[in-house]
Amino acid sequence: MSAALIVVLHTIGSIMSRHDSLHAFNVATWAFRVPMFVVLAGVFSSAGPLGARHLRTLLRNIAIPALLCSLLYSLEVYALGGPFRLHIAQLPWTLWFLMSLFFWRLLLPLVVQLRHPLLITTIVSLGVGYLEEFNLLFSASRTLVYLPLFYLGWRLGQGMLREWFDSRWSLPVAVGGILAWFTVAWLWHAELKGNWTSMRHPYVADTQLGLEGAWLIRLALLATSVALALCLLRVMPRKRLPLISALGAGGFTIYLLHPLIILPVRELGVIQRADTRLELAGLVLAAVLLAAALGSPFVRRLAQPLTRPPVDWLFAPLPAQQTPAAPSDTLSKRLEKRSASHEDAGDRQPTYG
Repeated sequence: MSAALIVVLHTIGSIMSRHDSLHAFNVATWAFRVPMFVVLAGVFSSAGPLGARHLRTLLRNIAIPALLCSLLYSLEVYALGGPFRLHIAQLPWTLWFLMSLFFWRLLLPLVVQLRHPLLITTIVSLGVGYLEEFNLLFSASRTLVYLPLFYLGWRLGQGMLREWFDSRWSLPVAVGGILAWFTVAWLWHAELKGNWTSMRHPYVADTQLGLEGAWLIRLALLATSVALALCLLRVMPRKRLPLISALGAGGFTIYLLHPLIILPVRELGVIQRADTRLELAGLVLAAVLLAAALGSPFVRRLAQPLTRPPVDWLFAPLPAQQTPAAPSDTLSKRLEKRSASHEDAGDRQPTYG
């Protein structure tokens, strides 16, 4: 579902400033998009030592697909009449997430060895906003800002807050939390600016708190996103649902491929012409259908050379060794039962809600 929300946002993003309802939708679903992706990526990651097999998997499942999609994006921009530019240190559009995911996975074995991992990563997350050097290059800002959420996701995968996911009382609380957030987003969405939720630039003094209190806004946003991610994980059905499970299982493919389809549609002016409520509803429906199509088993198999490129020929043979057993964590097993099994950020590609 998170992947589908991202597709919807990128579809309506260029016309959002013209329609108040679209901006409200953007704010209401913000925590269920990127923050949710980060938490789930942590759930399906391993904090074990990065051996040769893990490093090769990171290259095959994350780094090389990101570079291949970056090249396709550059070629598509050129075909549409724009300049040809190779993006390596600053990946275009949504691909920043894969670069951050690569670094999160490298950092996780170190983070878990800290005496107070959550406190230290949160301090780093809040402090990086005061440093001009951390911006879009190598996705440095977002990598550090979202690192606490990635670590929390890993802890959830290891069994933290098990009572929250198993207790009956937590379900109505989670539903109430989501409904309360939707209400707040609808009433006060104009107050939340995009530069605060993007997490990609240093702080700016555009609030009454000034630069000195900017970290409080970021802390509130991160705390809210964690709470809403926990609420959404709690209300997710334990049984497989046809559309929801397909979107979850194909989240990685949806995330990689949707910009390549939305870009030409946007550049041809199709999205800009949508203006009436009926046209906007049709645009949102088309985005959901696009996500469903990209997440289908047929497209996933068709896109495997891109999502899991055959690059074993790059590496020397590994010495024979026993494959380590997969961790028996409650949350990741529960999520895997709701969607097709596949590989994650360290050893498999995550299932995205």
